[in-house]
Amino acid sequence: MSSQPRDKTDEMVATVSAPGNRSFLSRKSKTFWMLLVAGIVLLIVAIGLGIGLGVGLSGGSGDDSGDGDGGGGSSTPLPPSNNTNATAGEYWKPASGTSWQIVLQNPPTDTSLNVSVYDIDLFDNNASTISTLHAQNRKVICYFSAGSYEPNRPDSSQFAESDYGKELKGWPGEHWLNTNSTNVRTIMSARLALASSKGCDGVDPDNVDGYDNDSGFTLSPSTAVDFLNFLAIAAHGYNMSIGLKNAGAIVNATVGFLQWEVNEQCVQYQECDLFRPFVETGKPVFHIEYPDSAPSISSSARNSVCDDAEAHGFSTVLKEMDLNDWVEDC
Repeated sequence: MSSQPRDKTDEMVATVSAPGNRSFLSRKSKTFWMLLVAGIVLLIVAIGLGIGLGVGLSGGSGDDSGDGDGGGGSSTPLPPSNNTNATAGEYWKPASGTSWQIVLQNPPTDTSLNVSVYDIDLFDNNASTISTLHAQNRKVICYFSAGSYEPNRPDSSQFAESDYGKELKGWPGEHWLNTNSTNVRTIMSARLALASSKGCDGVDPDNVDGYDNDSGFTLSPSTAVDFLNFLAIAAHGYNMSIGLKNAGAIVNATVGFLQWEVNEQCVQYQECDLFRPFVETGKPVFHIEYPDSAPSISSSARNSVCDDAEAHGFSTVLKEMDLNDWVEDC
C-alpha cells in the first residue's frame, strides 16, 4: 500500500526567439521595419502568454504517489452512475461515524480496541483472524490493490506484462494496472472470491485512481467508474460491501453504489470537502492522517486534524505511514 505525499506540479515554459539578421535593411526603411518586427514580437509574446495561462488554469494535476494522494484529480465531476446492477444484493451498510482501525503492515496483534471495524490485508490474514474479529462483534474489511501490480502477491504470476505499465513512484516493483484489461478483471474477480471465502464483510480496493497518475495507459475518471461498477457488482454478488479509496474526482459518480470512502490526508491537502457527499448520504468516510511526529503527537497537532471543520463527521484516525497497530482516534 503506498502512503506517500503527492507531487502535483503544473509547469509552463514560454520561449520567444529574437528576429534574425537584419543587415539587408536599407537606411531609409530601417525604422519602419524595426517597428514592424517589434510589433510582431509583441504579438507572439501575447499569444504565448495567452496559451500558457490557459494551460495553467485548465491543466490537470498528475500524481505518481499512489495512496498518499487524497485524489482530487479531475476538476469536472462526473454525473452519478445509474447502473442499478451495482447496488443489487444484500450486504453490510455501515453508518456514517462508524469507528474503525486499519492495520496493513501485518496481521493485527491487538484486537482489544473498542472499534466496530477492522481494515486488514486480504492476503496476509487467514480466515481464523477474521473469525476471531467476528467473534468480538467486529466487521472486517479486506484490503487489496485493485489498480496496481505488486510483485510478491500469491497471484502475481497471473498478470501478463501487458497488464501493467509504469511504476508507482516510491514503490519499486509496483506498477499501475490497465484496469480495462480482461485478464486484470479476471484476477480481481478471483480476489473477491478469496475475500468471500475468508469471511470478509467488505473490500477496500486500492489504487483505482490511475487516471490521475502517469500510469502508461489511457485511463480516465470514466474508466475508473466503469471498473468500480464491475467490482461492486461482483462484491455485492458475494454479499460483501465495497468502498472507494481516495479518488476525489469520482466521488459524485460512485457514492450511490459504494458503501464508504477510505481517504488519506484530506486535512493535510485541504480537500476534505471532496469526500463529504458520503457522510451527507449517511455513509462513513474512514479517514486517515499521518502526523510527522507519530506516534508522539502533540495536542496541537492532534487538534489540527480532529477539529478540522471540513472533516466533521468523518471516522478519523491518526496513524504511522506503515499502518501498523498503533492508532489514535479523534
